[in-house]
Amino acid sequence: MAPFNLLAVRFIIAFALLALVFNKSLRTLDMRSLMAGFAIGTAFFITMACEMLALTQAASSLVSLLENCAIIFVPLLELILFKIYPGKTTIISTGLAMLGVILLALSAGGLSGGFSLGLLSGVCYAAAIIITQRLTQNSTNTLGIGIVQVGTMGALALAATLLLEAPSLPATSAEWLMLALLVVVCTGFGFTLQPVAQSRVSAARAGLFCAVSPAIAVLLGVTVLGEPFGILNLLGLLLILTSIILPYIKK
Repeated sequence: MAPFNLLAVRFIIAFALLALVFNKSLRTLDMRSLMAGFAIGTAFFITMACEMLALTQAASSLVSLLENCAIIFVPLLELILFKIYPGKTTIISTGLAMLGVILLALSAGGLSGGFSLGLLSGVCYAAAIIITQRLTQNSTNTLGIGIVQVGTMGALALAATLLLEAPSLPATSAEWLMLALLVVVCTGFGFTLQPVAQSRVSAARAGLFCAVSPAIAVLLGVTVLGEPFGILNLLGLLLILTSIILPYIKK
């Protein structure tokens, strides 16, 4: 399936299921929450568009590494846009996480096609994290915001599909199974619950959790695809886990 086509089918089905199960959260949305969902959904659609286009040119592990450079872009954007200076713990955690991502990138074989798009998706992801944190503060219906976010992503992806691609549906049972995983696990839990989670943590802390993604990508590559696991992988994973645990140890 073409990139935007896959995004459209994924997010439209996910929105329909979420709206059916959590319809009360949608019925009680006020205009401020509705607009927040539209804004967050637009930011994440741009991020996902860059990611999907990068995946057509590069390995999934490399794209994950580049996209999750958001761990360094979040504090940088907050400093530039809002003059928010990161604390010492955040600086140390971000440095450790970034070093871990670099080690994982080296273990993955370095750069390849799709690098620019992957890195751009990291910048967009950082912006989406900051937008989410800003728009979900003090909200009493973050779940509803998350559902509107998913619906917005589906609508924008459908518009891009109709403009740029030939729409289609999965053709085999294996493709439908992969789509089901994207809908239920990655969208139903991941995208929908991010506004809920970010209403309770800072953007910088949320950015650090992005470092979990490339770590999981490497682990899945080893266990599912039989990719090699060496000393750089081990050191990268340890640094990433340390960067996430460090703020909680201090607290």
